[in-house]
Amino acid sequence: MSDTTKTPNTRIRTALFTVPLIAIGVLGTAATPAGATTPPAAKPLTCRGEGVDPHALVRYRAETVIHAPLRTIWKLQTDVERWPTWQDAVTTMERLDHGPFRKGSAFRWTTPIPPNPATPATSLDITSTVEQLRHHSCIRWTGPAVGEGLRINGVHVWNFARVKGGVRVSTEETHTGAEVEADVPTATALLREGLKAWLRDLKTAAEAPTHNRPL
Repeated sequence: MSDTTKTPNTRIRTALFTVPLIAIGVLGTAATPAGATTPPAAKPLTCRGEGVDPHALVRYRAETVIHAPLRTIWKLQTDVERWPTWQDAVTTMERLDHGPFRKGSAFRWTTPIPPNPATPATSLDITSTVEQLRHHSCIRWTGPAVGEGLRINGVHVWNFARVKGGVRVSTEETHTGAEVEADVPTATALLREGLKAWLRDLKTAAEAPTHNRPL
């Protein structure tokens, strides 16, 4: 993969808590940006038959179409050690295994969380383990995220499907834990913003001239 440069981005985005509450408004009333939607009554995403936590109270699904080759998008998403080059919110990243990105691969990464009514500003330490993977098709990883006054167990599924002009990238995530379950609407709204921002960053990086090659 060609070297990438970090795209200027003033958003603070994490896979969990992402932006101050004032920035997102009331759950269910904020406008949904074009290209990142939650399909109504959609079946849960899966990878090799496994999906998100069916019992989780905090969940969100989003998708976008990226006008770039599937191999480019897949490389960006699975070359986790390079996430900090295109995701401003990923402050550190450590791959915990070697070789191809595969089932059993694990990585530890950190990301900042701004202060909010539930928790103070902190840095979230996330350890993710790939549980299922199908090359150029889907990924499912799980793992804990720990910060000051906060512990969350997450399950995150990604699907990639070629469509006319590009690739539809769909993602779904669930969170469990006492802190998020104490305020499900807020936790869901924060998760929503995090997933949308991740898709925006992935789309921006994949569609950059240095990456966007013909199929």
